[in-house]
Amino acid sequence: MIYIIIAVIITLILIVFCYYQNNTIDKTEYIIQSDKIEGGVTIAHLSDLHSKPFKKVLKKLDEIKPDIIAVTGDYINDKCKNKEKMMEFGRELLNRAPVFYITGNHERRLENFSELMEELSDLGFTVLLNETAQTEINSSVITFLGLDENQADFKDYKARKKGTFKYKDMKPYFEKLDRLNGFKIVLSHFPENFESVKENNYSQYDFDLQLSGHAHGGQFILPFIGPIYSPGQGLFPKYAKGSFGERPRLIVSRGLGNAEFPLRLFNHPEINVIYLEKDKFD
Repeated sequence: MIYIIIAVIITLILIVFCYYQNNTIDKTEYIIQSDKIEGGVTIAHLSDLHSKPFKKVLKKLDEIKPDIIAVTGDYINDKCKNKEKMMEFGRELLNRAPVFYITGNHERRLENFSELMEELSDLGFTVLLNETAQTEINSSVITFLGLDENQADFKDYKARKKGTFKYKDMKPYFEKLDRLNGFKIVLSHFPENFESVKENNYSQYDFDLQLSGHAHGGQFILPFIGPIYSPGQGLFPKYAKGSFGERPRLIVSRGLGNAEFPLRLFNHPEINVIYLEKDKFD
């Protein structure tokens, strides 16, 4: 009998621990100063919700009070789960700030992709499929380039692992961005495309900030080891979380939901908050 009681207690502890790991949202803050910023701008970066209408996210946004919400893909998973709930969740996001949205690999696998993009656009999202958009907040012009990289097929993962995958040349879209003014932000689902993609890497272009997700923080983050695995990067991925570079700078979200693998370990869901400020030395 005592062994059954111990087993039940251990099981309950594990359930509570797993729930805590997957539902406690971290807020990671970054301050970026630029001579392109006049009045301060606060951006909330959300990624990889995977059809999870996360009410705790809305509470966090009420605390953050963002001027802009950037969603970097995998908003809805490749089974189109909870579509109506995610539409309602999108309305709640829009009640808090304008939403600039790009696709991830999950949306790109959907048969109703075009229909979904229209619905999100009609909802009020600024859907960017290799397109630019500008907004002015507190006398600061913010310019977005949203990339639709369409690296969605499972065969693409195998090709990247073998080193035979051919990345799309995004140069024409960066050239379009180059002709625009303002603080320039690139929304890209895949963080490894910032530097790891040889001749087609994004860091060679003239912009200020790239926001990405996809890596889920490596799913598990182990002490003294770090992130464990990310599709497209493999074991011990470099671009799984945090900030890289100066200008352009990459900020990678650990994401908010889960895809096929249901558990995070020492890797809480995360909202990035980016405070854009006027350069003090300008």
